[in-house]
Amino acid sequence: MAVRIRLRRTGTKKKPAYRIVVADSRFPRDGRFIEILGHYNPRTSPVTLEVDTEKTKQWIKNGALPSETVAKLLKTKGIA
Repeated sequence: MAVRIRLRRTGTKKKPAYRIVVADSRFPRDGRFIEILGHYNPRTSPVTLEVDTEKTKQWIKNGALPSETVAKLLKTKGIA
């Protein structure tokens, strides 16, 4: 099972917000997931980014790979 840390879109049409989730890479973007690690809202000023650092570090330690976008977001928080 290839586990990824990625964004899951929430919000309404034309007003996206995202959850940072751990999911099997075979599942669709907004499909089933294993755990929620935080949320990201690019529409606020400044951008809202909240991440549970302990859970995220544990998942990365166990082999979960962040997507490119999530890797950039985690880098801004100083996690990865």
